[in-house]
Amino acid sequence: MAIVEKVIDAPPQQVFDVLADGWTYSDWVVGTAHVRDVDDSWPRVGSRLHHRAGPWPLSLQDASTVLECDAPHRLVLKAGLWPMGEATVVFALEPVDGGRTRVTIGEDFAAGPLRWVRNKLNDLVLHLRNRETLNRLSDIATRQKSDR
Repeated sequence: MAIVEKVIDAPPQQVFDVLADGWTYSDWVVGTAHVRDVDDSWPRVGSRLHHRAGPWPLSLQDASTVLECDAPHRLVLKAGLWPMGEATVVFALEPVDGGRTRVTIGEDFAAGPLRWVRNKLNDLVLHLRNRETLNRLSDIATRQKSDR
């Protein structure tokens, strides 16, 4: 499992507000090329975010489904990318001194061919991808802070 964490200069609710806006996922989730639709109930358990991932013309259409939601502390998604497979992605938000938030992403392949090719290279790629994802999430969350 690839686990990455970053302290963001915004309180947990402000960071979670970005997670709760499904339309922004293509802005900060590395690899998501386009959000096609977001269920009105997002991010409630069972709701789905419909996305396209990967570069055109090879991009794949699929959806991510909320498995757990404990706002503003935790969000667990089943991220689909069939026929490649799916991953379980866990976002954990923890308040830290000064109104900041420690965000941890844990991601692991849960089904499909990607699950069978687990190795250190895949962990490294996921680690690098999720580090950039947290950098982008931080940029959006802190920009929202300055817009208030």
